[in-house]
Amino acid sequence: MRLWIVLGAANAFLSVAAGAFGAHALKARLPQDLLTIFETGARYHMYHSLGLIAIGLVAQTRPSPLLSTAGGAMLAGIVLFSGSLYVLALTGIRALGAITPIGGLGFLVGWALLAIAVWRSAA
Repeated sequence: MRLWIVLGAANAFLSVAAGAFGAHALKARLPQDLLTIFETGARYHMYHSLGLIAIGLVAQTRPSPLLSTAGGAMLAGIVLFSGSLYVLALTGIRALGAITPIGGLGFLVGWALLAIAVWRSAA
């Protein structure tokens, strides 16, 4: 289960890099609305990177197959939610915004499965 900690740390690294890229390289190049979209992607990328780390830490003491599914859902959420926002902001293709809610659903599923796994392991 340390895989989730490693993936979480790697994604946290990427989210910091994306945030810095947005704040420094894109600030003068993107209109404010697209810059805000990019920053939202970076913020949710970080939140869910920390979620992956939490899943890995919980798995060390309360192993559950649900935790791997939770991690997969969060990772898919990062790719679909944050990834679609990054690409939308950089290209201006607003149709990509249709993918974003699917990533949000991945986030919701990941958090719900984490909660269920912990609840079940405490019983």
